[in-house]
Amino acid sequence: MDVTKKIIVQATSHAAFNSFIYDLNAWWPKEYTWSGEKLVEIRINPQVNGLCTEIGPFGFRCDWGRVTELTKNVQLSFTWQISPTRIPEPNPDKASLVTILFTESSHEVTDITLIHSNFESHGDGATGYAEAMDSQQGWPKILEAFKAYCENQ
Repeated sequence: MDVTKKIIVQATSHAAFNSFIYDLNAWWPKEYTWSGEKLVEIRINPQVNGLCTEIGPFGFRCDWGRVTELTKNVQLSFTWQISPTRIPEPNPDKASLVTILFTESSHEVTDITLIHSNFESHGDGATGYAEAMDSQQGWPKILEAFKAYCENQ
């Protein structure tokens, strides 16, 4: 079971890719973190096996994924180690996979395709989880925040 979402961003693939990774803290919706408004930093270490991490108040740290593939300006894939109940899942065998493809379609216009796959790895609640991430309050909301950030640079 997969969720696929597409958006078009008014930015080069280089700019969109860099904004997604290096500016994650600036655009990721705080309500989609454990720390909420007290979030200090959310980041992706941009290398294969790099951690996806949230830092909250008083140094609270939560690793929520790991980079599995990285091709500069083209693709980023990472495990999604957040369970259907929004609890961090340390076992990568129980994680789904998020892949973001950056395809420059014309001068300073990039097609972004997000594929969230392997929901079945989450076990109980996987179908409802996929439906939630597919809903307007899931990936569409997150990607709209990304698009707005890219286009207001």
